[in-house]
Parts: sequence; C-alpha cells; structure tokens
Amino acid sequence: MTRRNADGAVGGGSSVLFGEVLRHYREAALLTQEALAREIPCDRSQVAKIEAGTRVPSDQFAKRCDEVLGTGGVLARMWAKVDWYPEVQHPDWFARRVELEERAATLREYQEQLVPGLLQTAGYARALFSRVSVADELDERVRARMSRQPRFLAPDGPLYIAILDESCLRNGVGAPEVMREQCAHLLSVGRHPNIRIQVAPSGLFGLIRPRVSMSLIELPDERWIYSESQGYGHFINDPALYERGSRIYDVLRADIPSARESAALISDVMEGYEHHAQVRAELRDLDQEQPQWRGRRQLHRNRPRYPRRRPRPRQQEP
Repeated sequence: MTRRNADGAVGGGSSVLFGEVLRHYREAALLTQEALAREIPCDRSQVAKIEAGTRVPSDQFAKRCDEVLGTGGVLARMWAKVDWYPEVQHPDWFARRVELEERAATLREYQEQLVPGLLQTAGYARALFSRVSVADELDERVRARMSRQPRFLAPDGPLYIAILDESCLRNGVGAPEVMREQCAHLLSVGRHPNIRIQVAPSGLFGLIRPRVSMSLIELPDERWIYSESQGYGHFINDPALYERGSRIYDVLRADIPSARESAALISDVMEGYEHHAQVRAELRDLDQEQPQWRGRRQLHRNRPRYPRRRPRPRQQEP
C-alpha cells in the first residue's frame, strides 16, 4: 500500500486539489485541455493527467499556466506549497523515511556508492532513475526527489551532516558532465550554515566504517536509525542500538578530513571530471573533422583527369 492509498481516497491529495484549481481557471478562460496544451506547449494528455492529480507538474508548467490563464500567480504559489513527494507512489518503507525527514531536527547520514538523495542534482537523479524508470515516470520521480531538499537547504533548515565514502564521488553516474555538476553542487550546499559534508577517503586505513549506508534521524521526541537493503528499508528506535550507531558515526567523523579539507578533495575530483569531459569533447570534434578530411581527399582523388595541353615544339626555319 502506498502513501497515497494510506491517506484514503486519492481525491483528498494535494495534487488533486491543484488539478481542480487548474481546471477551474482553464474552464473560466473558455479553453479546452488541447488549447491550453498548445499554449504551454505540451501534450494534451499531460494537462489531463495533471488535472486528474495523477501527474506531478513542473514549476515552469504552473508559471506558464498562470500567464496563459491570467491567474495572478495563484498556481505558482500553490505549486510551491504542495509537498509533491507523497503524490508519487513508493513502497511504504520509503514513504515512512520521507515522513521522518519532514519532522527531523537533526539528520546525520553515512553513504557509500551513491550521493544521498538530499544532496543530488536533478541531472544526477535523472541518470539514476533512467536505469529503472520508464519515460513517463522519469520526470515525476526527479521532481519528487528534488522536492525533498528545500527544507534542508533553507537558511533555518535542520542540521544535516553527511559523511560520503569516496566511492560516492568516484562512481560515474550519467556522464562526466553530470558528475562535475554534482561535485560543484556538493561544494555549494556545503557552504550552508546547517550543512556539513565530509568525505571518508578510500585510501585512509584504520577507519571503522558502518557496515551499510545509514541515517541517524533525531526527532523532537524520538530517535531512529534508518538503513536499506535490497528492496527494503529498516527502522530501529532501540536506544542502545541508536547509541552504538551514533558512537560509530562520531568516531568516524572525527577520524576523517574536516569539511574544509573534504571540500578540497571534492574540488580535485571535480577537476578530473572537467578534464575528462574536455578530452571527450576534443575527441568528438576530431571524429567530426576526420570524415570531412577523408571526404575532401576522396573528392580530390576521384575528380576527373583532363589532359594537359602541352606547347608544340617550334619548327626551325630553313
């Protein structure tokens, strides 16, 4: 059962309310779904799904609708207030994780292999979801993931400390350009007063690392350890186990480079992706030039040969 189903009827969701408001203004403007779609522009089916509350609209869609329908910015303001993430169906365990994030006063996270969702760029998230999602779901899932981040990126957001195993930076996702942008994003959000990002180098021996990626979530009235295995999420609120996990986390954080030193490491990795992307671009340019050069040579060799006119030898006068 999904979060949407758990809430009861689908019609009670915020996405449905947004769709009803959109339909009201569209009909007041005497426009059909097809006519509005031409103005956006998009497919008529997209307008229909958004009005039915079964598809997550983008912020640009809401702004464009405001312009076309003359709402005075109502849809854009409403879009910003809707928590779109629960509207995308996920297993119960992940919906519960999102609910804990919404209430968290402090979040400490250790992640290996992949950059955690709260720190991902849209390009990085898109590259990940493209492995498992079909085209119709891809945009929704990317927007849903991005919608989890504003609370932690706000100036007065909860304290968020992330320890990234170096594998998070080295595992290529998407393309070098995607990874370069992701590294730049880590450097940017790491400057927020409530966010600290540290990297556990792969070559630093003697570190005691958690056995799996985990999150230590502190709520106003309780504490939880969250971890994942293949297809499942695990929640533990046993005080003794939480203290044990917290101790492992704090010792690891003390033994690895500081946030400032980690930023230097992230910058070095980012420069490597920049160089890699530059080399790829040069190779693409070379591949484009070679066929043209070969074509010019081929034309030169295959052009018709005309006999040259040679001057006749002069005859000697008697």
